[in-house]
Amino acid sequence: MILATLEHILTHISFSTISIVITIQLMTLLVHEIIGLHDSSEKGIIATFLSITGLLATRWIYLGHFPLSNLYESLIFLSWSFSIIHMIPKIRNQKNYLSAIIAPSAIFTQGFATSGLSTEMHQSAILVPALQSQWLMMHVSMMLLSYAALLCGSLLSVALLVITFRKNIAIFCKSKNLLIKAFFFGELQYLNEKRSVLKNTSFFSFRNYYKYQLTQRLDYWSYRVISLGFTFLTIGILSGAVWANEAWGSYWNWDPKETWAFITWTVFAIYFHTRTNQSLQGTNSALVASIGFIIIWICYFGINLLGIGLHSYGSFTLTSN
Repeated sequence: MILATLEHILTHISFSTISIVITIQLMTLLVHEIIGLHDSSEKGIIATFLSITGLLATRWIYLGHFPLSNLYESLIFLSWSFSIIHMIPKIRNQKNYLSAIIAPSAIFTQGFATSGLSTEMHQSAILVPALQSQWLMMHVSMMLLSYAALLCGSLLSVALLVITFRKNIAIFCKSKNLLIKAFFFGELQYLNEKRSVLKNTSFFSFRNYYKYQLTQRLDYWSYRVISLGFTFLTIGILSGAVWANEAWGSYWNWDPKETWAFITWTVFAIYFHTRTNQSLQGTNSALVASIGFIIIWICYFGINLLGIGLHSYGSFTLTSN
């Protein structure tokens, strides 16, 4: 009873803390001068990590097994994984580009786990025979860590695409306006307009240089985080194959979950292939990662929503009023 109450308290503390972090980050978008706000946001995510760690540890103690047996527990672990990934830049003392993605992702997953699922899924249950294995922690934790890393890396790629396309659209619109003026008002006014644009070249070049630096950093961190997630995904699939052989007598059964995990692995393998070609780096590889973002959600949520295949114990029921 005490452990269940403690779990309930930690759940609310972690959700409240990450909500405060979201509010602080929105404030930093409006008020850049207050440095303390950014520091408070960083500390808030660390506090969220500690509270979710306590939540998982408490649930582990009174259940007697690692809490990864249903969708509710996997969502809590996924939220914890987002917090872990947030620590990566801090270890290397580099600027953290991930916090703007980590906090919304964590609040989405934890919010859906606490209020989007039926209360029955929050309760502990006896493990089905297939889950009564030492491979539970190894396989499921690796898969969820891979999902968290790949989702973060993919979102960074999406941000890169948005910045790049906005820049290209702005250049296209300026060129189009100049051509229209040349057509309607004559060559003289066109040359005057072009001359005035050239006078402001230093300002635009500075702004474009800043955007270039930002896209380079986004590309750098996207590649690093996706590399980490791809490693976890590979380990998770291999450990799952060994576990499947123990539980079902076959390393691979082309179960829907297995099939979509393989599709996810293939998409990000293509991503790394595009990275080896200099001409395909940047927007092309970011586009592949953006497709991977959708594939991950299909693999994680879509199959659970259908509740079919050998992994049907991960299916869920939404809250009904």
